[in-house]
Amino acid sequence: MAKENYKPAPIFDRLGRENGAPFYDAVEAADFPSCTLRYRNQRWAEKIGLGGLSEEQWIAHFGRFEPLPDNLKAPLAIRYHGHQFRTYNPDIGDGRGFLFAQLRDGEGRLLDLGTKGSGKTPYSRFGDGRLTLKGGVREVLATEMLEALGVYTSKTFSLIETGEDLYREDEPSPARSAVMVRLSHSHVRFGAFQRLAYEKEDEAIADLVDYCVAQFYPHLLHEMNEERVAAFFEGVVQRTARLCAQWMAAGFVHGVLNTDNMNVTGESFDYGPWRFAPVADPSFTAAYFDQTGLYAFGRQAEAGAWNLAQLGGALSRIAPSDPLNKALQSFAPAYEEAMADAFFRRLGVEHTGENDFGFVADFLKWMTETGAPYEQVFFDWFCGAPSEPRADKSPAAELYAQEKFKPLREALTAFTPERPERLKHDYFTRARPATMLIDEVEAIWVPIADDDDWSRFDAKLKEISQMREAYGFEASRYA
Repeated sequence: MAKENYKPAPIFDRLGRENGAPFYDAVEAADFPSCTLRYRNQRWAEKIGLGGLSEEQWIAHFGRFEPLPDNLKAPLAIRYHGHQFRTYNPDIGDGRGFLFAQLRDGEGRLLDLGTKGSGKTPYSRFGDGRLTLKGGVREVLATEMLEALGVYTSKTFSLIETGEDLYREDEPSPARSAVMVRLSHSHVRFGAFQRLAYEKEDEAIADLVDYCVAQFYPHLLHEMNEERVAAFFEGVVQRTARLCAQWMAAGFVHGVLNTDNMNVTGESFDYGPWRFAPVADPSFTAAYFDQTGLYAFGRQAEAGAWNLAQLGGALSRIAPSDPLNKALQSFAPAYEEAMADAFFRRLGVEHTGENDFGFVADFLKWMTETGAPYEQVFFDWFCGAPSEPRADKSPAAELYAQEKFKPLREALTAFTPERPERLKHDYFTRARPATMLIDEVEAIWVPIADDDDWSRFDAKLKEISQMREAYGFEASRYA
């Protein structure tokens, strides 16, 4: 392996005491019958110094999990608990995944390579520790689409089919198997702190806070002890508010916002029953088992705030409650500010500084009342209203001609385009934007399942790549 751009950083294992307790357990990857590479994120591989791996080397590291040079010698299954649909569960942890490696990017930030479907761990309970190929395909599609729409998300790094037959209640069985690797800035979930609090490991909570501050909030290193804990928590509150706003601007429903599915960097990850909303319906849910709509589209900010309260409760073992409560109260104003930022960013216009959140609220209200196609609206009004509005030729043009849209049209016309040069991209010559609705996802999967035909999958990734280039949302803005 060419190592001139490869920057190993095996840091998390330094937290471990005897046998990794209380943070993780060293584990072994499953021995798969076969390894067939199905997806390789070459763009991100190049960014982290792994772009030069041959296919054989790629499979060796991300299918058979041979250690990367100068990195973790054994995978680490992270210990955590979590509230699942608001019921506390002390019997979970990394049950079909592990932390495989850690690296530094070009800006010196820590990056984790974690897995999904890599085999059983001490926390697998009755599961087989595997991932279906369809589940892996769905995660590739989710992360590629979200990144293109400017959401701070983990990146699907690798997907390898592994040659096993799996049995699932929610998929036709036997199902094809796969192992996936995701790239993210953090593997530390809210539930890691909850577990330590549950086990009354106060010293370990402090150690984990110090680790997170050093790696993800280094500007807080000057803070002392209890003040550092509160400042760290406030940082997590701010980033979580930003993430919830970005989901809304993308029209995205995560589906399972348990405390073990949120992390300290405010990064979206772990995609199970996700969906993109066809219209702005606050009650739209992604998971068939979310029968009460707890994690519905319009309740994701509520879920984020509730989860933060649980994290704050865990941190209250080592810091006074008052500053933690004050930090938690910053969620609502931070969310409003983040909503304005995310929606104005998606619309490609500059902030006015005058009730920008009020415009977003009115905009969402109009979309909800009219049932306007979600992605189409942002596509039509990107950069506001240029001299020859594409919106007037849109499939949704009749909605824009209605009287109730008039105040929004006037506001959009008055906004200053943030990046008008983007409209010259070929993507904006289309009549309709790229979307990722559930029917499209299923249509991509059917030829893979029936004929091992990946052409629709490849075509969709190419389309998303064009959209990403057209909008030009910089990943660093959300990292």
